[in-house]
Amino acid sequence: MVLKSPSADGDLGGYSELNKAMAEFQTALQKVLVHEGKYINDPDDPGGETYKGIARNRHSKWSGWVCIDLCKLVSGFPANLEKDVELQNHITLFYQVNFWDQLNADKIDSQLIANSIFDFGVNAGVKVSALLAQLVVEADADGVIGPQSIEKINSFDPDHFLAAFTVAKIARYVSIIRKRPTSKKYLYGWVCRALE
Repeated sequence: MVLKSPSADGDLGGYSELNKAMAEFQTALQKVLVHEGKYINDPDDPGGETYKGIARNRHSKWSGWVCIDLCKLVSGFPANLEKDVELQNHITLFYQVNFWDQLNADKIDSQLIANSIFDFGVNAGVKVSALLAQLVVEADADGVIGPQSIEKINSFDPDHFLAAFTVAKIARYVSIIRKRPTSKKYLYGWVCRALE
């Protein structure tokens, strides 16, 4: 543990941890990719063609689509996608820039909380995940996890947060199905994902 040195004005009190262990992106990403699957093109999915959770209809300019389109031209598609190192690097960068960094998840102390907020951000959107997390910890709910939200998340009991956040996620899934009944076939998977 690294301790903060006394302040310049000579205050010797208030030593605190300076470098606490923070959540790690790679750990969270591996958990997300288990749920995001491989290559699919489900006509009932509003995202359409999707690879590892990246929907072409929503992210048509993602650079990984060039790699995927090239892989379609050779035998072994879609299994050959897993062996394309450039594509896998595009996936990592996509999730880090568009989700992890947007959620400031690297500033969250609890890996389990960071995993949950990140996973739901990928599944339901960054703003929705941030709003639900803020509601759980009673921060200003603006859909952006900034310093105030981070402070409240890090001071909240992790077990309590995870339980309340899980209930909020499931309620969100139920509301989606009410609006779009064709998504009912995904509910079981969504609920299982929320409970992990």
